[in-house]
Amino acid sequence: MPELYEPTFADVLDAAKRIRSYLQPTPLRHYPSLDRLVGAEVHVKHENHNPTGAFKVRGGINLVSRLTNEERDRGVIAASTGNHGQSVAYAARLFGVSAIICAPENANPVKVESMRDLGAEVVLKGERYDDARLNASRLAEEHGYRYIHSGDEPHLIAGVGTHTLELLQEQPQTEVVIVPIGGGSGAAGACIVAKAVNPHIEVVGVQSKEAPAAYLSWKNRETREAPNRTRAEGLATAAPFELPQRILRRLLDDFVLVTDDEIDAATALMIEKTRTLVEGAGAAALAAALKLRARLQGRKVALICSGGNISPTQLRELLQRHLL
Repeated sequence: MPELYEPTFADVLDAAKRIRSYLQPTPLRHYPSLDRLVGAEVHVKHENHNPTGAFKVRGGINLVSRLTNEERDRGVIAASTGNHGQSVAYAARLFGVSAIICAPENANPVKVESMRDLGAEVVLKGERYDDARLNASRLAEEHGYRYIHSGDEPHLIAGVGTHTLELLQEQPQTEVVIVPIGGGSGAAGACIVAKAVNPHIEVVGVQSKEAPAAYLSWKNRETREAPNRTRAEGLATAAPFELPQRILRRLLDDFVLVTDDEIDAATALMIEKTRTLVEGAGAAALAAALKLRARLQGRKVALICSGGNISPTQLRELLQRHLL
């Protein structure tokens, strides 16, 4: 594991320069219907429009592009419920590196198929993300692969922070940024950028009550594990990550929990109002905005729509529960 230094705003600027040849900026769109529902001026940063359908590809490209020749020869391995795995697989394909992704047995089939189509070997083992993480660590130790952690990687955090850099370049008057948290890399990157650009920008994290490890660790300022029972696999982890937590404890303004049912309702709303596919984690920011409606009145709010990799089965079940 590389040294866990905290990436800086300069690191994010460097990451933006590095990934520019490989990724186009994602859209930032204003939806009057969301204004009405939230009572604020709401803009959505559509990370679901990235080539892998999620924000993490930014960090994957930034990190894999910097691997040494020796690390590239060894190959990389990662654990993921899907979006981090797609990011690593996509970047590995770009730079000619072999990749193995460990995922839980019930992983989203859309994400599993995508990882395989991108050339990665996918190993399905265990019931939850944390089982896949332990499996990846074991294989990395046994075979010498370069293990790419989904949160404790400075270059990943700097890379994903470019979503907030793009957002603020387009809407510098943004007052509140709401970002989903699983392991916390996306929120950590958002904090680094927002506080460097304007310390008065409020950054709010949101996590599922059914997997609150990051929230409890942030609130208590010490590592806290918690049961991981969320349906939103992009938010699924039972253990916090050291580096994102270090950044969040210093820079995150607030952290809210929402239920899986609230996330489902927000997902249905996002699909209807934005006319794009959104997964549960990608709609968590809207769920938080609806919960914080009273304090967001009249403010300029940006929601990080972190991903759109919802499977047909998940979509069908969602629409049966929440008819649009």
